[in-house]
Amino acid sequence: MSADAPVLPVPGRASGIGSWPGGDVLDGARTVFGELPEPHLPHLPELPARGPGSELIGRGAAFLVELPVDLQPSGWRLVDRPGRDLNRATSFLRTDLEVLAEVADGYSGPLKVQVCGPWTLAASIQLPRLERAVVDRGACRDLVASLAEGVRRHVEQVRRLVPAADVVLQLDEPSLPAVLAGGLPTSSGFGRIRAVAEPVVVEGLSIVLDAAAEAGAVGRTVHCCAADVPVDALVRTGATGVSLDADAIGRAGWEALAAPIENGLELWAGVVPTRGEIRATGPTVDAVWRRWRALGLDAGLLASVVLTPACGLAGSPSPADARARLSRVREAAAGLAERAAEAR
Repeated sequence: MSADAPVLPVPGRASGIGSWPGGDVLDGARTVFGELPEPHLPHLPELPARGPGSELIGRGAAFLVELPVDLQPSGWRLVDRPGRDLNRATSFLRTDLEVLAEVADGYSGPLKVQVCGPWTLAASIQLPRLERAVVDRGACRDLVASLAEGVRRHVEQVRRLVPAADVVLQLDEPSLPAVLAGGLPTSSGFGRIRAVAEPVVVEGLSIVLDAAAEAGAVGRTVHCCAADVPVDALVRTGATGVSLDADAIGRAGWEALAAPIENGLELWAGVVPTRGEIRATGPTVDAVWRRWRALGLDAGLLASVVLTPACGLAGSPSPADARARLSRVREAAAGLAERAAEAR
């Protein structure tokens, strides 16, 4: 860059993970869009407090095409035909999309939607014989294909409802480390399910992410807030971004991110805790800034960073508390942008 070239500002961007407390869908959506104006990334909030079918697995099952489920005392199970449990889940989703169309009327810009990833679904949904679907390679293939088609339809529908939006898909994969490590218990509780090979996991995620891209999603992010996030595997899926808890992944996790970030990967860094005291903006910014500089990453690459809460906000004691945490994330994004501009 020449001495006379202008230094472009680094935009500070913020978003949420997805889940939201309470049961008022309209108020939740209005709050998220109000707290995350341009250049931030508002998202379609999910409210699991409404009951079964609105939580991660039940909502994820609502996206499956021709793979119906019902709810048993032991959890969600694959069945031959849809019933009232699946109808309730799809009804929640339909209501949320109707609210999105109202709140986002006339909106233009990035808009994030979240879907439970294939391996967390496979780790949680049971086969008819009441073992986790992840034990059956054929069931996993069917589930991946079914979810990919559901994601394709979902992205297309969101684009129809909010025509000027740039849709970003987030796959939520909290169970991914356990799937890869063979850490899931069997239904009896006396053993562990065999680990799924990493190439198989990568391929499954890639199929779903590719379906989102074909439907017009401009960004595809995988979220996992565990400490042992398999960064290398997520990079190979073709995801445009990874969403992590910045405090949980440790030095090794940050080091694994350095090269992918330099190659264009977006980092969605969780910096505001979901419970307890909301720390001041300065220390929140430091959670990313110190590690960024320690890795020798260029300050200009911070344009690829989106700050978020550490995980979903459904566990917040109130919508007001969740709103305060989302506001702190937005303030931290502005602070990080200022640090980056000063460094350049």
